[in-house]
Amino acid sequence: MQVLHFPKYTFRFKNSENKVSIFDPIRKKFVILQPEEWVRQHCIKFLIEEKGYPKSLINIEKELIINSLRKRYDIVIFNSDRSIHLIVECKAPKITINQNTFDQIARYNLELKATYLMVTNGVNHYYCQMDFKNERYNFLKDIPHYNP
Repeated sequence: MQVLHFPKYTFRFKNSENKVSIFDPIRKKFVILQPEEWVRQHCIKFLIEEKGYPKSLINIEKELIINSLRKRYDIVIFNSDRSIHLIVECKAPKITINQNTFDQIARYNLELKATYLMVTNGVNHYYCQMDFKNERYNFLKDIPHYNP
């Protein structure tokens, strides 16, 4: 798998039926290792190990309904009151992050109302803070550390 622009992490792998799987510490199971999953697992480690977010507040790949369409978010981090602190959209490294990517996460956020957004393809990371009053997002250099 491609080297990503995250710190170096240790992962658990399993090979079964000629398919490599990686252990997801949030879902507590092995999942097929695809390029987007490689990015997602790095991002999970980054959020836990670098930013201090507790595993108990992280949710992975859940379905939501937006305008009668079924969608799936990649990573959501909740606040202790169960409101949403952060949504992360992960793309495979070969996928260029563009306005369409931000439009996708912004559509999700119409429903979820997260304070922060993160978009990553593992090579480039973009962070935003929502300005709900002015209906826009402001780019940040980083996302905040966990602050209970």
